[in-house]
Amino acid sequence: QAQLVESGGGLVQPGGSLSLSCAASGLAFSYYTMYWYRQVSGKEREMVAVISSSGGSTNYADSVKGRFTISRDNAKNAAYLLMNNLKPEDTAVYYCRATSEDAYDLWGRGTQVTVSS
Repeated sequence: QAQLVESGGGLVQPGGSLSLSCAASGLAFSYYTMYWYRQVSGKEREMVAVISSSGGSTNYADSVKGRFTISRDNAKNAAYLLMNNLKPEDTAVYYCRATSEDAYDLWGRGTQVTVSS
């Protein structure tokens, strides 16, 4: 059964960094576009970053441009989100998502990121 498992969340002070990982299993990872989303309780889930199946194309929400970097390692079936200069407003549950051209859509269960002093 295909699944995505996020890890790397935690508590960090403002200005600090965290690196999230998304481990994929049960799917041909290199065929999927990978996303990172985040959600604050009571608010809509928002897309943070996206990376193409080859890793050659990325895009970011304006709120994280210049601070977050999405990457992937198709040999390891994993996607990553490096978050620098974290702000309290980055506090959220972070989810990874995999999609394909034939409308396959898979979400992970999320990992909590808390930015607080």
